Amino acid sequence: MKSARADVLPASLRPLGISREQAAAFIGISPSLLDRAVDAGTMPRPRLVFGRNVWDVDELIASFKAMPHKGGDDGDDEPEQQTRQGNPWDEARNAE
Repeated sequence: MKSARADVLPASLRPLGISREQAAAFIGISPSLLDRAVDAGTMPRPRLVFGRNVWDVDELIASFKAMPHKGGDDGDDEPEQQTRQGNPWDEARNAE
């Protein structure tokens, strides 16, 4: 019987790589939205570990932190400065 990760590694040790489902949950989206964001180039592609797709946690964090804040992140109160057109994250979310 396989041991669960929690049984093998201490809880204080953050994993370096996570599965597709874990990656999506980590950034708060569905796996299908993660797939679209990867295709749009907004989220990183997985690394290939012996045929298994594994997402680098640090790359996910960096990509998420690069996303614009709602209403803009430059502190300018001008509405046209707060609206970001052509955001690849939104394009990925809206793609079918």
